[in-house]
Amino acid sequence: MIIDVHGHYTTAPAALGAWRALQIAGLQNPGQAPRASDLRISDDEIRESIEANQLRLMRQRGADLTVFSPRASFMAHHIGDFETSSTWAAICNELCFRVSQLFPDHFIPAAMLPQSPGVEPKTCIPELVKCVEQYGNVGINLNPDPSGGHWSAPPLSDRSWYPLYEKMVEYDIPAMVHVSTSCNTCFHTTGAHYLNADTTAFMQCLNSELFQDFPTLKFLIPHGGGAVPYHWGRFRGLAQELKKPLLEEHLLHNIFFDTCVYHQSGINLLTEVIPVKNILFASEMIGAVRGIDPQTGHHYDDTKRFIAATPNLTDAERHMVYEGNARRVFTRLDSALKARGL
Repeated sequence: MIIDVHGHYTTAPAALGAWRALQIAGLQNPGQAPRASDLRISDDEIRESIEANQLRLMRQRGADLTVFSPRASFMAHHIGDFETSSTWAAICNELCFRVSQLFPDHFIPAAMLPQSPGVEPKTCIPELVKCVEQYGNVGINLNPDPSGGHWSAPPLSDRSWYPLYEKMVEYDIPAMVHVSTSCNTCFHTTGAHYLNADTTAFMQCLNSELFQDFPTLKFLIPHGGGAVPYHWGRFRGLAQELKKPLLEEHLLHNIFFDTCVYHQSGINLLTEVIPVKNILFASEMIGAVRGIDPQTGHHYDDTKRFIAATPNLTDAERHMVYEGNARRVFTRLDSALKARGL
């Protein structure tokens, strides 16, 4: 089985974006703000949005199952207040759940959290509980920068995050550490902010004792880990200077990386530097980079081809990347598959 752990509902029906625009406009005129019940999207609209896009490409490229979460750039936690984010997160999470109900063999949901700048992360726990217990979510997306590129939140090692981590550990649910839209003109959202955040999150964990406090907490750092694999020697050296244990002991029982790296050399580097047990297959299909590479004639986000072609993996290791590691890290996903006899 080929499990893609990084999928977003980037093709949601246009009514979702229209409702969000009204919600944002309503921040200036509260009397005109829409209600959640004003949004109406039919099952047929959802089917069309998935069958013509993600499911079509999954079939073409040979992927079986996608861990599916709301569109990352749409999370936009910097807009409005906690109530704004709470309503928006509930709407987006319900849509991903509906996708999983309509296509249970191909999609399983992961949740966005209703984060808001300056608001304690523990306020997100009720939405997490609902998504796990009612929707069967197997993962969450955790935004380390709800400010949208200004980095006003405390680091991931700060104790203000601990109540949320305690709930994650209780549910044994991993978090993909994924920022949203950048409203800072210095940082392009997908070309800079996402990759900056991946690198920053790793360093925040390195420069802390977070995983001593939470030995079973699991973070998935997307986009191949940002700069981490390329500068592995720098991070090893920094850990040494900071009197931390070797990275394999300090971080690699808890931090994992996906394969959203859009060229062969990058995948080769990732699989050479990072232990195979820490790499999970992903494509972020119809996401950040949607075009066709003129050098290969294939879509940049067709990452399965790169895993197949890298010389650094045995067949057994490819199985770990494609399926085994996902089932080990996403234990609720593994349980759901076993319940289906898979």
